[in-house]
Amino acid sequence: MKKLALLILALFTIGFVQAQTKNLKNMKKKILFVVTSHDKKGNTGENTGYYLGEVSHPWEVLHKAGYEIDFVSPKGGTPPVDGFDLKDPVNREFWENKEYKNKIDHSLKPSEINPGDYSTIFYAGGHGAMWDFADHTELSAIASKIYENGGIVAAVCHGPAGLVNIKLNNGKYLVDGKKINAFTNEEEAEVKLTNVVPFLLEDKLKERGAKFEKSGLWQNHVVTDQRVITGQNPQSAKSVGEAILKELKN
Repeated sequence: MKKLALLILALFTIGFVQAQTKNLKNMKKKILFVVTSHDKKGNTGENTGYYLGEVSHPWEVLHKAGYEIDFVSPKGGTPPVDGFDLKDPVNREFWENKEYKNKIDHSLKPSEINPGDYSTIFYAGGHGAMWDFADHTELSAIASKIYENGGIVAAVCHGPAGLVNIKLNNGKYLVDGKKINAFTNEEEAEVKLTNVVPFLLEDKLKERGAKFEKSGLWQNHVVTDQRVITGQNPQSAKSVGEAILKELKN
């Protein structure tokens, strides 16, 4: 009887350990969305913020796939929003989701983030990002740690402003030698903000060694290179979400 009891206990223990191991493998690490805290386009007096569609469209893809998403902004709290169009059904779905509306309205501060909790960091665009993403050393350090841990760094439109000063342990810029795209010089000229933004995103990424790719104005263009995923403009937002999901499955 004693041997039988020990055998049953051993089998139970093995089964429990196997189940726990499987559960750990199936656990989906969270995804961190970065949104701007900046609300003005230079000295123009025009309002800006994070572009709603560049949050909602990737959110829809990743949320439906079962991933939990947190929000962080340079200042924390309620970030300013731009591109507020609730005729877009995905924007409306996000805006009316009580859980996620509450999350973005109470965005975390960088000091509250543990990079080890996240598989991916995604920088949403909106012109505000051009003023408070690039030089935010805390956010850059978080992204660097997520990437060095084997995670994904992604961005869309003006979101890649957050990538320009990220450095890796080897001292190189994250974008150096990688295929990258973002809001182009031509698109900045088209919206007449070339002389308003603090720098041209395309030019700065090239300075950092990026192999810059682009399509025509407002064309959907997304590129993935060594776990860095970038999209050109608002039209690319959903495709960036899909590219993140594909890379996570890999």
